[in-house]
Amino acid sequence: MNFSGLTVGFALSGSHCTHDEVLPQMRRLTELGANVVPIISHTVATVDSRFGTAEDWKAKIEEITGKRPFSTVQETEPIGPSKMLDCLVVAPCTGNTLARLANALTDGPVLMAAKAQMRNHRPVVLAISTNDALGLNAQNLARLLVAKDIYFVPFGQDAPEKKPKSMVARMELIPDTVLEAIEGRQLQPLIVEKYRYFPS
Repeated sequence: MNFSGLTVGFALSGSHCTHDEVLPQMRRLTELGANVVPIISHTVATVDSRFGTAEDWKAKIEEITGKRPFSTVQETEPIGPSKMLDCLVVAPCTGNTLARLANALTDGPVLMAAKAQMRNHRPVVLAISTNDALGLNAQNLARLLVAKDIYFVPFGQDAPEKKPKSMVARMELIPDTVLEAIEGRQLQPLIVEKYRYFPS
């Protein structure tokens, strides 16, 4: 797997519990030769949680990529005119981000990056992590599944007994999904086993 010569935007939204799964994939992309441009949502940039402080996350991202993450709409808007990115990854993509993207809202840096990328018909890869993918957000998921230039990291239910409407991407498949998306293809299978339940 070779990403030499490719520039990949890597945008994190506020599913803090998933960041420990996502950052190793950001590192993998850099190790595979990609020029990774980090982008963070307002939530990631400002919210401290039991999973870590905002400053800690920003420091980890900068250590991995060697770059200070974009964190404003003004910083991400030029992605479109400059055709900066070969692919944009949104990981984790929360239900809030999913819903806003499906309804063409661009009120933050991650969404602006997606809009800027899509204006040039360049690929956007979504790695969902949302408790309501099979609930109220199902209509937004369906809308984006058939949208041009949007691809998904394969996903599945992560805790069906406790959270039957929750779906989470297999984050380790981010690099494979990016390479397929750059070629205009969706990595298959799309619906994968995230969790196996054996009834007694």
